[in-house]
Amino acid sequence: MKTSVMSLHDIDVSDFLSVLDTCEGNIYLVTHEGDKLNLKSKLSQLVGLTKLIQGGKITEAFVMCDNPVDESRLFRLNMFGEAEHSA
Repeated sequence: MKTSVMSLHDIDVSDFLSVLDTCEGNIYLVTHEGDKLNLKSKLSQLVGLTKLIQGGKITEAFVMCDNPVDESRLFRLNMFGEAEHSA
C-alpha cells in the first residue's frame, strides 16, 4: 500500500488534536529532514507540534496516514477547517 505525504496549512491545534483522537491508524508527522513522528503518541504530539504552532494554529505540517479514512478526515480538516461528522 502506497502512503502519500499530505501538506496541512493553517490548522487550528485543538481541532487537529481532536481529529487525531478519532483516527484509527498511525498518523506520522514528517519533518523537512525526513524524520517521522507517530502522532498517536501524546509525547510525540507535544514534541512534534511545538515548533509548528504560531498563534494557536499549525502553520504548516506534513503528515502521512496508514489508514485512508484517517487521511480523508485530515484532508477535510485541511480544506474546510472542520472534522468529518458521523451520520
